[in-house]
Amino acid sequence: MKTLKLLAALVVLGAASTNPAWADRGHAHVGVMIGVPLYAPAYYPPYYYPPYSPPVVIERTAPPVYIQQQAAPAQAPAANVWYFCAAANAYYPYVKDCPGGWQQVQPQPPEQP
Repeated sequence: MKTLKLLAALVVLGAASTNPAWADRGHAHVGVMIGVPLYAPAYYPPYYYPPYSPPVVIERTAPPVYIQQQAAPAQAPAANVWYFCAAANAYYPYVKDCPGGWQQVQPQPPEQP
């Protein structure tokens, strides 16, 4: 009997609050629903999570180090000499080895006819 009175009170309360919601937005509405709603699906698909992308890693490199080379000290110009091999009776680029040792000779221009 108590449940019947409670159910009757809920129906009366629901009937008393049947003002159209679109006409006046200042009222609160209370309703009782028994059973399964027919307007909403019974199953909602799971939320789709986008694929995981790893964070971007930026490696900071050290700035380049420049080492300034010092200029080599000026050397005396090479003496303009030829090397003569007495054993082969020839000069250096034409003879690679000289058994008797090389002799330094002042260059002489070729004779012109």
